[in-house]
Amino acid sequence: MGYFVYILQSDLNNSYYKGQTNNLEQRLLEHNSGKEKSTSRYKPWKLVWYCKKETRAEALSLEKKLKDSARGICII
Repeated sequence: MGYFVYILQSDLNNSYYKGQTNNLEQRLLEHNSGKEKSTSRYKPWKLVWYCKKETRAEALSLEKKLKDSARGICII
């Protein structure tokens, strides 16, 4: 199967959202439909980057690194 780590950008205010999923197309639809509380205020979203990982553990690890780096925490 595989998992995707992704970055979305809001067309409304140019903010970014980072996440992971096993169905990238469906997840983007969920973000843009308003089903996701944390992103509904800033829709529409566009996919600006993604990376495929073999396991969910790998995807979660990369997602955490991306979110930490956005907060100024450098994890190598």
